[in-house]
Amino acid sequence: MARIVMKFGGTSVADIPRIRNVARHVKREIDAGHEVAVVVSAMAGKTNELVAWVQDASRQEGSSLNLYDAREYDAVVASGEQVTAGLLALVLQAMGINARSWQGWQIPIRTDSAHGAARIEDIDGSDLVRRFGEGQVAVITGFQGIGPDKRIATLGRGGSDTSAVAVAAALKADRCDIYTDVDGVYTTDPRIEPKARRLSRISFEEMLEMASLGAKVLQVRSVELAMVHKVRTFVRSSFEDPDAPGMGDFDNPPGTLICDEDEIVEQQVVTGIAYAKDEAQISLRRVADRPGVAAGIFGPMAEANINVDMIVQNISEDGSRTDMTFTVPSGDVARALAVLEKNKASVGFDVVQHETGMTKVSVIGIGMRSHAGVAATAFKALAEKGINIRAITTSEIKISILIDGPYAELAVRTLHSVYGLDKQ
Repeated sequence: MARIVMKFGGTSVADIPRIRNVARHVKREIDAGHEVAVVVSAMAGKTNELVAWVQDASRQEGSSLNLYDAREYDAVVASGEQVTAGLLALVLQAMGINARSWQGWQIPIRTDSAHGAARIEDIDGSDLVRRFGEGQVAVITGFQGIGPDKRIATLGRGGSDTSAVAVAAALKADRCDIYTDVDGVYTTDPRIEPKARRLSRISFEEMLEMASLGAKVLQVRSVELAMVHKVRTFVRSSFEDPDAPGMGDFDNPPGTLICDEDEIVEQQVVTGIAYAKDEAQISLRRVADRPGVAAGIFGPMAEANINVDMIVQNISEDGSRTDMTFTVPSGDVARALAVLEKNKASVGFDVVQHETGMTKVSVIGIGMRSHAGVAATAFKALAEKGINIRAITTSEIKISILIDGPYAELAVRTLHSVYGLDKQ
């Protein structure tokens, strides 16, 4: 007997027939003798609808601003998961399974006070464990907990993945299965490269890079939690027949295992290619090169919650001036330019230039630690396709390259091929 946490996303619980299908997945694990906790998202589209209601209700007459109480926002949007949890518990009960729904505050899942983007601080799983001993299935609302003010606090969009991994860590679960509308993690986006392959295993570090660099399979914070607490996590499809051969295989179910690097026997040099569109490049020309200038630029950016990514600095020959180039999401360009203009006098730059519509393409693989020439291979392959590189950043297991947006798909396919990821 093992202890399993199963998480189902919005598309998996979009309507009652799909919730019944989810219940069949849960029943399969119960019939195998496992203790099961299920974490659910709101039904597909429901959170967007609830957010729109909050914005409409809080709009002041004659104003276009949407200023609302974040605590009441959380109270409203958390209701989507509560509906799903109750419905799934009812379906399981109708199948003869002892099940009950749990809201985050009932467990309790304790968070900090950052309503709308709270972080989990502690989970007391003792009640859940006691109910496991009585043969009960716990159906838990994802995306939410209870803050220090004893009010519902949500974890931010995509937070149900984080809830599931955190619950798995608190319960010392043997496995956390993330069920979604794809059947695993692929070497790149199959919509761009049809030859993309599903990975049987990927390390926590690689998955963290993939998630943070554009892959939408898992939320970044959930991967961070899984890595810190060593939670073995499977990405699986909820749309496969729950009773198909192999679906109940405990050690090797269909999907992709995200695990510690030590569990991956044969490491690929490159594991996958990720990309993020709608990047913008901002360049500050002829900045005074003196101590503290970088802090003067990026400190105010951080205070404005603007996520700065790639940073490239070119110092003049005499060392008196420097050009500073960095990237931000295209949607943050206007705010970034406003922050820079406000701090122009203290930073001391001549002119600021910006360009939108960029794409960041990243090559990821733990095998890069022990292999030379990985970056050179990428640069040569892109050059042969006539793709100009705007900026480059590297880490121990990744190379990120900024290019013009129209070349994104060509670059992804080129790099996927040159590293042999299209071969079995």
